[in-house]
This record gives sequence, C-alpha cells and structure tokens, in this order.
Amino acid sequence: MQTCSSQFPFSCVKNMKGSVKSFSLIPISFCFLFLFRDEFAVPARHLCHPQQREAILELKKEFQIQKPCFNRSPKTVSWVNNSDCCSWDGIRCDATFGDVIELNLGGNCIHGELNSKNTILKLQSLPFLATLDLSDNYFSGNIPSSLGNLSKLTTLDLSDNAFNGEIPSSLGKLYNLTILNLSWNNLIGKIPSSFGRLKHLTDLSAEQNKLTGNIPVTLLNLTKLLDLSLDYNQFTGMLPPNVSSLSNLEVFYIDCNALTGTLPSSLFSIPSLLYVTLEDNQLNGTLDFGNVSSSSKLMQLLLGNNNFVGSIPRSISKLVNLDTLDLSHLNTQGLALDLSILWNLKSLVELDISDLNTTTAIDLNDILSRFKWLDKLNLTGNHVTYEKRSSVSDHPSLSYLYLSGCGITTKFLEPLRTQHNMWRLDISNNKIKGQVPGWLWELSTLQYLDLSNNTFTSFESPNKLRQPSSLEYFSGANNNFTGRIPSFICELRSLTVLDLSNNKFNGSFPRCIGKFSSFLEALNLRQNRLSGRLPKKIISRGLKSLDIGHNNFVGKLPRSLIVSSFLEVLNVESNRFNDTFPSWLSSLPELQVLVLRSNAFHGPVHQTRFSKLRIIDISHNRFNGTLPSDFFVNWTAMHSIGKDEDQSYGQYMSIYYYFDSMVLMNKGVEMELVRILTIYTALDFSENEFEGVIPSSIGLLKELLVLNLSGNAFTGHIPSSMGNLSSLESLDLSRNKLTGAIPQELVLHLDSRWDT
Repeated sequence: MQTCSSQFPFSCVKNMKGSVKSFSLIPISFCFLFLFRDEFAVPARHLCHPQQREAILELKKEFQIQKPCFNRSPKTVSWVNNSDCCSWDGIRCDATFGDVIELNLGGNCIHGELNSKNTILKLQSLPFLATLDLSDNYFSGNIPSSLGNLSKLTTLDLSDNAFNGEIPSSLGKLYNLTILNLSWNNLIGKIPSSFGRLKHLTDLSAEQNKLTGNIPVTLLNLTKLLDLSLDYNQFTGMLPPNVSSLSNLEVFYIDCNALTGTLPSSLFSIPSLLYVTLEDNQLNGTLDFGNVSSSSKLMQLLLGNNNFVGSIPRSISKLVNLDTLDLSHLNTQGLALDLSILWNLKSLVELDISDLNTTTAIDLNDILSRFKWLDKLNLTGNHVTYEKRSSVSDHPSLSYLYLSGCGITTKFLEPLRTQHNMWRLDISNNKIKGQVPGWLWELSTLQYLDLSNNTFTSFESPNKLRQPSSLEYFSGANNNFTGRIPSFICELRSLTVLDLSNNKFNGSFPRCIGKFSSFLEALNLRQNRLSGRLPKKIISRGLKSLDIGHNNFVGKLPRSLIVSSFLEVLNVESNRFNDTFPSWLSSLPELQVLVLRSNAFHGPVHQTRFSKLRIIDISHNRFNGTLPSDFFVNWTAMHSIGKDEDQSYGQYMSIYYYFDSMVLMNKGVEMELVRILTIYTALDFSENEFEGVIPSSIGLLKELLVLNLSGNAFTGHIPSSMGNLSSLESLDLSRNKLTGAIPQELVLHLDSRWDT
C-alpha cells in the first residue's frame, strides 16, 4: 500500500506520507475504520421499518400463488418474519432511510383480484413506494382506482395479466410516473384524458388490449415521451395532426387498430424517431413524409396493409438508416413503379412490398443484388421475373422469402440453391412446373415450405440427407403430382403439417408415415387416387387433424386411431369404407369434427358421448334403426359454445396457420367451410335409413347452424323442442314420413335465412 485512495480524507493522506517502512499499524487501522464507519453502519440502517415489513407480510396473505411457478420458487418464499425485508426477493429499500421503494412481483404466478380493500391498504402502507411491478401474473378484475393514491410511484407495470374493465382516470394523478405499462390485458374503453397530466412520462404502453375511441389529444402534452405503444387495440379516428409535439419520441407503435384518415407528415420531422409501426389500420390518402431529413435516425417503418394510394414517395430515399420497411398493399393504381427509389436504403434487412397493384415487373435478381444485408423479402402478389445468372455470389443470405402469387412460370428458382440459412419459403400460387429439385430437402435450416397451387408433376429424389431435416410445415397441395407418395417424405421427421391434397397420387396409404415422430399434427391427403386399406398402426400420437377424404380407401377404420388422443378433426368422406358406426371414436377427448359422408357405413348408431363435437356429417351411408329420445344429451359442445380465446384467431394447431376445410350442404347447396373449428356447428344425418321419431333431445343443440335429417324414414311429429334451435340457418327435414303441423315454437324462429 504505497498511496492512499482518492476517497481517503486529507488528514489520513497526510499521515501516510513518507517512507512505507515507517508506517505505523495503528494510524492505518484508524484511518481504515474512520473511512468505512458509515459502511459498517449500513446493515442497521437498511433494516426496513417494522410496520412496512408487517404490511408486506399481510400483503403476501392476500396473494394466491399457483404452484409450480415456471419451475422456479416464487419471490415471496423469502418473505419471512424476523428478517430484513430489504433483503427479500422483489423488495428494494432506500439506502439512507430504509423505506421500501420497490415492490417487484413480476412473473410470480399470482392469481386473484387486486381490488380488495385490504390489498390497497397494505400498498398504501408503503408511502415511499416508487416502483410497483405486478407484470406477468394472473391478476383479473378491474384495476383499482385507489392505485392513483400511490403518489410517489415513478414506475407502474401491470402488463401481461387479465385485468379487465376501463382504465381508471385516477392514474392520471400519479404525477411522478415515468413508466406506465398496461399492455397485454383485456382492458376496454378509452384512454383517460387525465393521462395528459403525466408530464414526466417517458414510456406509455397499452398494447394488446381492447381499447376503443380516439387517441386522446391530451397525450400530446407528454413532451418527454420516448415510447408510445398502443398497438393491437380497437382505436378509431385520425392520428393527431400535430403529433410532432412529442418532440423526443423514439418509438411509435400504433399498428393493428382501425385508424382512418391520412398519415401526418409532421411525424417524420421528429429528430429522435427510431421506430414507426402503423400497419394493419385503415389509413388512406397518399404517402407523404414531408421534409424528412437525410439525417433521420428512423430504423423501422411499417405502413403496410392500409388504404394508401399512389406511388412510393421519393423522399423515402433519405431514410438511409432504415433496416425494416413495409409498404405492402400500397395501391399504386396500376401505375409504373420506380424501385430505384429504394436503392439508397442499403441497410435494409427486412423488405415487404407485397401486393402493390402495379403493372411493373419486379426483377428478383435486381432486388437480391441491391440489398446485401437483406434477411426477409416479401414480394407476394406482384409480377416477379427472374433471369438465370451465372453467379449468385452477390446475393444476400435470406431467412424468409415470400413469392406467392407472383406469376412465376419458370422451373424452380436456381438462386434458392445457395440459400443455406432459409427458414421460410413460400412460392405458392404460381405456375412453376416440372420437378421439385432434390437439393431443396438439403436446406437444413428450412422449417416452412409452401409449394401449393403450382403445376409440379414429380419430386426429384434427394441425395441421402446429410443431417436431420428441420422442416415442420410442408404443403404441396393443388399440383399435378402423380405416382406414389415418395418415401423420402417420411425422412422429414420434424414435420408438424403435411398437406399433399388435390393431386393425383395413387397407390396405397404410405405405411412409412406411421414412423413419423410425434411432432406430426396435421395430415391432409384428400382428393387423390389412393386406395387399399389403412394400416392398422397409423400416424402419430400427437395427430390433431386427419383428412383422407375423396380417395378409394376400403375396409374398416383402424381402431389404432384412438391412440391419437389429441385428434380434433377426422374426415374420411367419399371413400369406400365398409364398417359399422365407429362409436369407439367417442373416447377421443378432443374430437370436434367427424365426417363419414358417402361411404358404406351401416347399422344402428348407438348413443355415445361426444362432449366436444361441433360438426358431424354421416350422410349418404346406410345407417338405420331408431335414435333414442336422449340421444343428444351428451353432445354438450353443441349445447352452448363459449368463445375460446385460444381459437379466436383460428391458430388452433402448432405454430402455423393451418385451416381445415370441408364441404357441407347448406340450403341445398354445397358450401365449403374453412376454419371449421371456430365458426360453424352442423349436423347432417341425411340420406340414410333412420326411422322412428326424431329425438326430443335435439332441442338441446342450441348452437346448431345447419341441421339436415332429410332422406330418411323418420315418423311422427316434429318435436316441439326444436323451437330452441334459434341459431339455425338451414333446416332440411324433407323426404321423411313426418306428420302433423310445424310446431309453433319453431315457426317463431322462421326468417329469411331458413330453408325448411
């Protein structure tokens, strides 16, 4: 120790001058103790106040914690009496006075409501609380207005819960707030105008809710705002024209709403702006970026899927720092497109200029040679040309390429051969012909491949796959494939979805598919020329959808299907199955769609429990016998169907959008249904040999939209319970032996939608 630290007192330094050898141990020790006397006293001062510790412990009793909690211990485990609450997980105290200033219970698996009087009282017992983080839990109910009394709060994070109701205007009294996060809840109503008083706010997030109304003009008072995120709501009206008042704004996320009007060009005069997302609204007019500066810092600009018209503004070339650009669905009104406007954007990583309604042909090679760092490219819906070049070494390494509906008529695109980092490739809805090249399956990173709706005729066999394929989604539907389904398909062991429907494949059901791993969730082979019996050991245990309709399969349905306990959709229509009613399918707990139409099924249909069945079509078979009066008692999914949040957007399988479709008779007309699990309920027993009376329990199926019992031998009266079927759009009871009048209860529901 030759010198004293600069933090030592001058008197100490003075005593330590001179030769090191002459140092006395006593002065040095004294100096050390003098310097660190405050630090030695810290633990005593850091002990939180007893009344605040008691308030926190009482607060703990209010919480219901789900166990296990993400395979980790909840923070509240460390909250025990007779210990310093300042050392507890999720608690932070003021270093000088020991007051609790932070309560962080984010990701703690807490259930219940926050608006109990006791909970709020305990929070108010922490008078210096500056940070309250309750994010990523399971809180429900309304946000209590009394949170507005926590006047010292600078951060309030209630995101990623299940709060509902309106945002309390009392939060506008939290004048010290810098961060307010209400995102990922079920909040409704408007943003309170009182938020305009939060003059210190730098971050306001309320995305992923159900908020409505206009974006309040009072938010323009928040001149310190850096981040405004209101995306994925239901906001209407126009963007404030003087949005440039938010002079420090960096992040402006208002995509996925219902905003109308023009894009205020003043937005782009904000010098600090980095990210702008306004896609998926109803904005209109021409694009105008105003006097945007070449020094603009803007990195992300997403304006796609609006109602903008006209050409791409030339001023966009000044946004040289852009790495993400989405101008999709810009309606150029058939005008010529000058893509050279974009050539100056050399930092682009993601470019979406799909569906531009232009007559200009886009040269794919030109795009690929201009943007060296491009990772994602979407040209869907445009006219794309490609001329083979001797070298593709100047092309970027793409992860995502979308060329659906681009009028491509050449054989397979050769530049793709070098794209060894490709994850998603969509070249559907073109006129690409010939063979699917074998090297395609050697792109080891490829996870999503859509070749549907082309004119491919065959597959070139790949070389021995050098490493396991990563492919999870493959669609070759609606092509001209012939011959047997190639065996190498079975080597794609990571497949989640396989769709080879609407081709001309023949031969037997490919037995190797039974060797798939449990990843396979959807298999669609409908509308081919496959024949023979189904193998006794079939498909994977994780299967959710199996459609083999419109082939020539014979024999019985293999009982091994019951091992697929996740099966939701089973469609075997228009084959030659000869079997009795497969009542054993009722043991499948998730079965929602069952289609046996147009086969040779026969015999009675015994009472079964189909608790989740929404669509059943067993028409055009030879089923016979009577149906007991309580036949439909256990078909509870059709009694009353609630809104399933997980299926509200149709993404009910895996990580990909894959919509089952089927054909039903509605008002005597064949109607193709898609997204059948979410929007339809139907029962078709027509063209069989049923007799006896129609079961009175049919009146329990209150959610039915289509009911067809025609072409049987039902007798007796129409049951009065059918008056409960108020949702019916199509009812067909023709060609039976029914007698008597139509029940008055049923007549009351007749309207123009019906075909009776």
